[in-house]
Amino acid sequence: MNNFFKILFIIVLVVCASSGLLAQKNTDSKLADQYYSNKEYDKAVVYYQKVFDKTKSPAYYIRLLNCLIELEEYKNAEKLIKRQIKRNPFQLDFYTDLGNLYKISNQESKSKQAYDKALKLLSPSNQQVIDLANGYLKYKETDYAIQTYEKGRRLLKGTYPFNFELAQVYHAQGNTEAMLEEYLNLLVYQESYIQSVQNALQTTFFNDESGEDKALLKSLLIRRVQKDASRKVFSEMLIWVYIQEKNFKGAFIQAKSLDKRQKEQGKRIVSLAKLSLANSSYEAAIKCYEYIIAKGADNYYYISSKMALVDVYNQKIVNSSSYTQEDLLNLEKTYKSTINELGRTASTASLLNGLAHLKAFYLHDTEGAIEILNEIIAIPRLKSHDKAKNKIELADVLLFTGEIWEASLLYSQVEKAYKYDRLGEQAKFKNAKISFYTGDFSWAKAQLDVLKASTSKLIANDAMQLSVLITDNIGIDTTEAPLLMYATADMLAFQNKNEEAMWMLDSLKLAFPNHTIADDILYKRYQINYKQKKYNEAVNNLTDIVKNYSYDILADDAIYNLALLYDNQLKDKKKATEFYKKIMFDYQSSIYIVNARKRYRELESDVKVINVAEYEYLDLGGFWDGNGEYKTYNKDRKLAKDGVFKDYRLMDGEMYEYDDEGNLIKIKIFKDGKFVRDEPIPVD
Repeated sequence: MNNFFKILFIIVLVVCASSGLLAQKNTDSKLADQYYSNKEYDKAVVYYQKVFDKTKSPAYYIRLLNCLIELEEYKNAEKLIKRQIKRNPFQLDFYTDLGNLYKISNQESKSKQAYDKALKLLSPSNQQVIDLANGYLKYKETDYAIQTYEKGRRLLKGTYPFNFELAQVYHAQGNTEAMLEEYLNLLVYQESYIQSVQNALQTTFFNDESGEDKALLKSLLIRRVQKDASRKVFSEMLIWVYIQEKNFKGAFIQAKSLDKRQKEQGKRIVSLAKLSLANSSYEAAIKCYEYIIAKGADNYYYISSKMALVDVYNQKIVNSSSYTQEDLLNLEKTYKSTINELGRTASTASLLNGLAHLKAFYLHDTEGAIEILNEIIAIPRLKSHDKAKNKIELADVLLFTGEIWEASLLYSQVEKAYKYDRLGEQAKFKNAKISFYTGDFSWAKAQLDVLKASTSKLIANDAMQLSVLITDNIGIDTTEAPLLMYATADMLAFQNKNEEAMWMLDSLKLAFPNHTIADDILYKRYQINYKQKKYNEAVNNLTDIVKNYSYDILADDAIYNLALLYDNQLKDKKKATEFYKKIMFDYQSSIYIVNARKRYRELESDVKVINVAEYEYLDLGGFWDGNGEYKTYNKDRKLAKDGVFKDYRLMDGEMYEYDDEGNLIKIKIFKDGKFVRDEPIPVD
């Protein structure tokens, strides 16, 4: 029994002693960290020495070494490092600490000896190579890091080539060509790394304002393709580079060549065609689909390409600001000839729908459109979802012709069949619009309030706007006349009776000059003017909204559409950029924020250079800031050999930085060519 109590007593003593030691260690480390952060190195070194002697922790070693160096106790620092080397002979990065110490203390010869010795002791160990290289890089000894990776490559006999690591070091050195060669050599080693290489280059190219890096990569890739055409990875990389530049025609040339060599039957070309169309590169998309079609009717992608080609023609024409009646008639012929070849079946329903839409809303042949849509709905084995979509299209045409209740019946059928689907929500919204057109505002608002919770941002936003329009304009006066006049104008505009719609809006403004519906009148005017390609009048309408109703629900719609008008129709990129920026900063809850940010980033990253030969006066001081604005420019700019500004800096204004997702991460303010401060990033 006595022995038991003795043992218990000893255990308690040990636990208490351990707790005391742990508490003491924690106290010492906290004091050391506090002194270190206050740069009181003479006090911090005492506590770090105590903690390091007890723990031998690498973290405390680094802090202790830094303290000794800051205090210029180089001999003690040397002893510390050498003890670490003795304890860890295979951890070669301690030699880099020693080399750096000698360098700091002006012992260049010893520094070189230490750095060289680490390299000499390198063994065929993947981890040891990486650790030693990182040790060199810690002290910005990039040449030694390169030698480490190259020796490691030889020692490991190609089992791990260190291409990625070398590429990053070359990038840090600014040796772009060597960096690119390493990435390309990695693809020789293993083609499956292509996505990783592209991700790495994406970051590099983001800062390539001059375009020189892309040009160099293209040159290296073309050389490799010519040297070994059988290795498709370099052709794929070349296609990728062209796509990054949005040079879809160049991408098509390479993709076509690769398709022929690899006998791919067009799969790659189809993907490129879709991407080209998504980026509004219609000519490139047309070339892609024509290439597939030329392979013949036996090709797997023949039918889908024939149909897609008609859709490209359609988008090219209707999205143009200058199409003619002849363009529309030629498009109709293309639809008909393609339908005649492929047949009128469930698989060509989308083609028939496109023709019906063209007839109804562009060629004003509503009878022909209705006939085609009824034909589609009656096609055997047509998917129910496709049938519902065509019912909505038919209802739109009927509403266009004034057959309101027949249209409402069809919308109701789709809404009932697809109650919890986006298609049903779309039909519900269109039915609510009919109630609005006919003056049943309370019922329309009830339906719209339900749709404000729609999973579709577009439907939810449209429902919100129309609901607010009704709420704001009922109960203010004893009459609903202003809202009813507006609803009539809205329906007339939908039916393409634009002059009558404008007359109704004019009458509304004259009859109720101070009514709250004034901003909605302006926005409807903008929509009608835009449809009629009266872009300057459309700009005036939107500008009036921004100027006089910036607090209202239509403000962000007006600003975003101004950006689109200047960007796409009026080709004033500077003004477009201003309005995209305004959405980003002043309307951060807008549904347009993502698209505005993306387009703003694209416009800001456009390469802009000035040819000195063309603008001689710039050589005397100039007014170019490199971002499309004329401001005072300093005289220390650098000229590339081809006579353009290679490097420039902002003189006065704001510089924006974004992450890979397009989110704003930094705003820098410049004054007289010098960085002044970081500006706070706006928050919701």
